[in-house]
Amino acid sequence: MLANKLSQIDWDFPNSETTENINSIHPYPAKFIQEIPRTLIQTVGIPKGTWVMDPFCGAGATLVESQLAGIPAIGIDVNPIACLISRVKTQPLAVGVLNQAKEAVEKAKRVNRDIIIPNIPNLDHWFRKDLQKAITCLLVQIEGIEVNGAKDALRLALSSILVRVSNQESDTRYAAIPKNIDADRFYALFLSSVERLIALKQVHRPKTWEVNIICKDIMKVTSLEIQYPIGLVVTSPPYPNAYEYWLYHKYRMYWLGYDPIQVKKQEIGARAHYFKKNYPTEKDFRQQMRNVLELLWQLVVRRGHVCIVIGRSKIHGRIIDNASIIAQIATDLGFQQIANLTRLIASSRKTFNLSHANIKRENLLVFRRN
Repeated sequence: MLANKLSQIDWDFPNSETTENINSIHPYPAKFIQEIPRTLIQTVGIPKGTWVMDPFCGAGATLVESQLAGIPAIGIDVNPIACLISRVKTQPLAVGVLNQAKEAVEKAKRVNRDIIIPNIPNLDHWFRKDLQKAITCLLVQIEGIEVNGAKDALRLALSSILVRVSNQESDTRYAAIPKNIDADRFYALFLSSVERLIALKQVHRPKTWEVNIICKDIMKVTSLEIQYPIGLVVTSPPYPNAYEYWLYHKYRMYWLGYDPIQVKKQEIGARAHYFKKNYPTEKDFRQQMRNVLELLWQLVVRRGHVCIVIGRSKIHGRIIDNASIIAQIATDLGFQQIANLTRLIASSRKTFNLSHANIKRENLLVFRRN
């Protein structure tokens, strides 16, 4: 019986894999640890001829594990940096990408004409003038590459080092400190990032390359856009008032030509929403999750499963049981609840152990569509 099998697994994964692999190609906050989707795919299973789906795919852990299991997958995310990471992780690396990176660097160094630095807020505060020019020159060369796979790979390699070369202390600390990184050092770090990406991709041996990424607000996705039968959903929705993925990637988005403010507006649960006069409540989250689950009800085949990992939230001092909200909606729609298990979040995952969020445990919910 599936419920019994699930209950016998230690979902805390105290010995979670820490060695570098494809999931470490780019910084990402509070990543979905790979053991969760891997174990769910192995234990829950999936009807023959169907796809795995993650409607909040983030950095693509579910998609990677589906690939390794030889199951085609589809991921959706509103954050363009998340989609870039997921695409590069799950698509074959273009031939000659290192040579293209070296050529882009050499051309960027030789640019003598006036360079128009992008109009990015507070850029002088976070990036030295010489680095602003170097980043702009390199981006011009990358954008000129015609091979999409290579362009994505080099954009990702650049994105992965932007905080490191900026004045920002770290990915999670927004203090400005001098780092004494000049343009030559920046170019060297970029090439090292490309070499690291190539090395990690070489050891990633998926059984299938069938992965589709949709970069879009899940609230605006319709069933007509998903042209595959879905047999298993494995996802972790954003926690209301818990974290701001858009802010973590704010300057990466600016540099790569995306609009972080628009992403902020569409991001479910972003903390900034909860400081407005008429701030969202659990009723808003309930409606958002109802929209998602109604979409999944249309997409998931009979005897298919939906697996959701979610923790509690704290909104202006009130604890919100997000798992209960989702469970109620799912059963109202007709899903059969198979399991509701609790897992402890490792203390090392500091991005989700924030004082305002009160997130120390998560619930693993498993539903079947009969």
